[in-house]
Formats: sequence, structure tokens, C-alpha cells
Amino acid sequence: MNATALSLVLVAAVVHAAWNLAAKRISSGGTQFVWLYYTVSAVALLPITAVQLVFEADRPQWSWLLAAVVTSVLHIAYGVVLQRGYRVGDLSVVYPVARGTGPLLSVLAAVLVLGERPGWLGLLGAFLVIAGVLVISTGRKDGETHGRRAGIFYGLLTGAVIAGYTLWDAHSVTGLGVPPVVYFGLGSILQSVMLVPGALAGRAEVARIWREQRREVFVVGLLSPVAYVLVLFALTMAPVSLVAPARELSIVLGGLAAWLVLGESDAVRRLAGSVIVLAGIAAIAAA
Repeated sequence: MNATALSLVLVAAVVHAAWNLAAKRISSGGTQFVWLYYTVSAVALLPITAVQLVFEADRPQWSWLLAAVVTSVLHIAYGVVLQRGYRVGDLSVVYPVARGTGPLLSVLAAVLVLGERPGWLGLLGAFLVIAGVLVISTGRKDGETHGRRAGIFYGLLTGAVIAGYTLWDAHSVTGLGVPPVVYFGLGSILQSVMLVPGALAGRAEVARIWREQRREVFVVGLLSPVAYVLVLFALTMAPVSLVAPARELSIVLGGLAAWLVLGESDAVRRLAGSVIVLAGIAAIAAA
């Protein structure tokens, strides 16, 4: 992976861990919270997307809109399932399982379906990242068996959705040639529109979250687009089989935040897994 792509992915990982920490702080709210932060993203990206469309060298294509519709559906599923996971499980379980399952499936699909050949060092790095995720996300927590199982379930489900949108987004920005900023901007607008019925049905919850946890809404709504647009640009420079695992540096940061900020336990196991993840990142960088 070239240095520019790796730099973009690593910055995205830091931003991604930060907004997930904010999302975990939301005391309740599923669809309503997801609608609020998608709407913040849409409002922030609307002028940038409009300018990009005007000055884009390539003329807009209908395929761009179709690609944005598909990614919107996948990202809505991701947001709702992830938030449900955070309501029933620890950040230190849901986050690493979700982030680890996604690249595992992405790498397998990229190799088996897309015909990518990342090389033995890249595959070794992907394996180490996944192994580190397993170390971080497993382990017995007395009195928390049910919550841990629920967290693992929603983490796996979230990871499957991540794999789906990662592969689709890679196809969109490379195969279909959709400019990354335009792609994510259109997607954010569509996500907000599609979730309007859910927001109207839970308008009281929307008002409560906006009144009590507006800061978290803005953190997630503004940082999540930054993190993913950086990844989209990286996908135009490097294969998805390398970009997807490299993103998982965020697992290290999320695990440390769960320990230091949220007071979650098993710090030694989490740090050991983090070292394995970092070794994987180093192998990917050298691939």
C-alpha cells in the first residue's frame, strides 16, 4: 500500500474511533439518533457536494445516483444495527467484533470475487489484524455473559454490513468512477430522507436526544463523514483487500478509550490484542 493511501486510512481510523466513543455515550435512541446525525452530515456536506458537482470534470451520471441509493440503504442498516449493539453491549466488545468481521469478509470477497492479489505480506497483515481483534473481543467477564453475547451478535451483524458497503463503495468509486465527496454527500442526503418516517414516529425521542445530547449528535454527524471520505479516497489508490484491514487501527484506539474513558475492564487482554493489530498494520504498510 502506498504511503498516501496508508496515511489517509490511519487518520480515518483515529477519527472513526472518536465518533464511535461519542455514539456509545448516547443513553438511548436507535433510528432517531441515527437520523439526527445523518441529517447533520447531510447539512454539512450539501454545499460541498453542490460545489463538487459544478466543478467536477466528469459530467454527473445516473449511475452515481443509483450507487448512492445502494450505499444509503447499507449505511442506514449499519447505523441502526451498530447503535442497537451499543445499547446492549460494551464498546470493547461491539466495536472490535464489528470492525474485525468487516475486513475479514471484505478481504475474502476481494480475493475470491474481485480477483485481487494483495500478496502474502498483505494477507499476513490481514490475518494478524483479525487475530488481534479476536484477542480483544473474547474473554470471560463475570456477570456479563448475556450482555457480551448480545454485543458479539450485533458486532457480527454490523461487520457483515460493513463488508457489504465496503465492497460496494470500492466498486462505486473505482468501477463506476463516482467522485468520493459527491458519493458520500449524496448518500448522506438520501440517508436522512429515508429515515424521516422513523424520526417522525419517534419525534419525542428526537427532541429529547437533541436537547440532552446535542454535542454527541454533532460529533458523530461531523466526524463520521470525514472518516469515511478519507477511506473512499484511499480506495482509489489501493485495493480494498489492504484498505479494509488497515482501517482497523481504530480498534486499538477504541479499546483504549473503552478502558481509559468508559472504565471497561480487561485492559491487559485489550492491550495485547492491540499489539497484534499494530503488527498487522505494519505488515499491510509494507505490502
